[in-house]
Amino acid sequence: MSKISSYLNENREKLALYTTAITRAHGANHPEVFEVKKIYDTIWDQLQNEGSEVNLDTEFEQLRETTNNYEIPSDVCQTFEATYAMLAEADQLNQK
Repeated sequence: MSKISSYLNENREKLALYTTAITRAHGANHPEVFEVKKIYDTIWDQLQNEGSEVNLDTEFEQLRETTNNYEIPSDVCQTFEATYAMLAEADQLNQK
């Protein structure tokens, strides 16, 4: 199993919960979180359907663009910060 696949499997429940939570808590002020949730769901679906060796470069490129390279806005909660940190870590693992 690849490092990215292992990481996403280990953090699946937390990322699923957090990406949903930030849409509810911050969607009004940060509508990009809806796209973040959609991209994360696509990544997870691809891992489930295509296996651990799937190429996720396009999805992580979309995440970098959508999040301005995982930049944390000044008016968000710790869950938002943790979500972006985990996605950024997954992105780094994907690039290795």
